[in-house]
Amino acid sequence: MRYVTSYLLAALGGNSSPSTKDIKKILDIVGIEADDDWLNKVISELNGKNIEDVITQGVGKLASVPAGGAVAVSAAPGSAAPAAGSAPAAAEEKKDEKKEESKESDDDMGFGLYD
Repeated sequence: MRYVTSYLLAALGGNSSPSTKDIKKILDIVGIEADDDWLNKVISELNGKNIEDVITQGVGKLASVPAGGAVAVSAAPGSAAPAAGSAPAAAEEKKDEKKEESKESDDDMGFGLYD
C-alpha cells in the first residue's frame, strides 16, 4: 500500500509518470526503505494510466464489497435459548447504562476525545 500511496502522491503532485527514483524519494522522507520488486510491480501496473480513471474504477469495485451491517448468526446446535427471567434484568441494565452515558456526555459538552 505504501508504494501505491507514494505513486499517487507523486502523480497528484504533478508528475504524470513517477519513476522508481521519485517514489523512493517520497518513501525515504518518511523513513521507509523501498523493496524494488514491489516498487517495480506498482510502477508497471500504473504506468501510462490516468490516475483519476484508476481511482474511479477502484471506487466502483469497492461499492460491491459488503462492509458491516447486520449479519445473521444462527444459534449453535444444542444451545439453549436464554431464560425468560433474565431478559427483563438485561433490559433494566441497558436503561441504567443509557442514563449514565447521557450524564457523561453532558459533562464534556459534546466534545469527547473518543466520540
